[in-house]
Amino acid sequence: MQRIPESELIINERGAIYHLAIRPEELSSNIITVGDPERVAAVSSHFDKIETKQHHREFVTHTGYLGHKRISVVSTGIGTDNIDIVLNELDALVNIDFESRTVKDKLTVLNIIRIGTSGSLQRDIPIDSFVASTHGLGIDNLINFYRSENNEEEKQLLHSFITHTQLHQKFSQPYINSASASLMKHFVKDFYHGITVTCPGFYGPQGRILRLGLNNPNLINRLTEFQFGQHKISNFEMETAGIYGLGKLLGHHCMSLNAIVANRVTQQFTNDGAGLINRLIKKSLDIILEIP
Repeated sequence: MQRIPESELIINERGAIYHLAIRPEELSSNIITVGDPERVAAVSSHFDKIETKQHHREFVTHTGYLGHKRISVVSTGIGTDNIDIVLNELDALVNIDFESRTVKDKLTVLNIIRIGTSGSLQRDIPIDSFVASTHGLGIDNLINFYRSENNEEEKQLLHSFITHTQLHQKFSQPYINSASASLMKHFVKDFYHGITVTCPGFYGPQGRILRLGLNNPNLINRLTEFQFGQHKISNFEMETAGIYGLGKLLGHHCMSLNAIVANRVTQQFTNDGAGLINRLIKKSLDIILEIP
């Protein structure tokens, strides 16, 4: 087995991986990711026991127990550039032997569930509701740096999306991946379902105009109007497609849960974002506790 050099897999003096600053034994196979570092404590406050807390830059990790289930909560920060760091390091922690610096013969599959905020792109998905993402459709380019393949439905959906939105090489080469079916089936009641588009920014890439003009001013309308069979774009944010894409390539089960804080069609914004995300956290933990 080929040894991974020190420059490629960076391990600190504590035996912890470089960015997340945790050791393999400090990570559970059940992982919740959140964007906001302060949201980690909001999740772990529901735990019955916390084993470890680590903090490096925007990456905060708490690992503990909710009932019988061991769970890690990890903050990613904003954007798929950070998702590239977090997903690769989570996988390295369970699937690379840090002593020999080689990939393990037996690989561990992680359950990775994102709990985050998002903007709705459909009039009938109101603020203060929840969306479980059936697909992550990225216009941020991350997965294009990796060798990946799509099934036939994904290929057709992606082709239809590119034709409809006119997103071409000047912007990015969109990519798409599905949620884990084994996790998706648990998030049905009280959740809207749809495609989540992942953008490389919050303002221009999501069609917001402050002082700068846009190259694709009709993007929001095109996203809202897009339909492929039964599939519609429900919402957009900045991490889901990266999680789904890297999760699929690395062999992990991924699910993205979204608290809808804004509706870009009705131009409404929630009056209680903190309460909304806390309700999603509690609901998600109740469901996670029951997943085998």
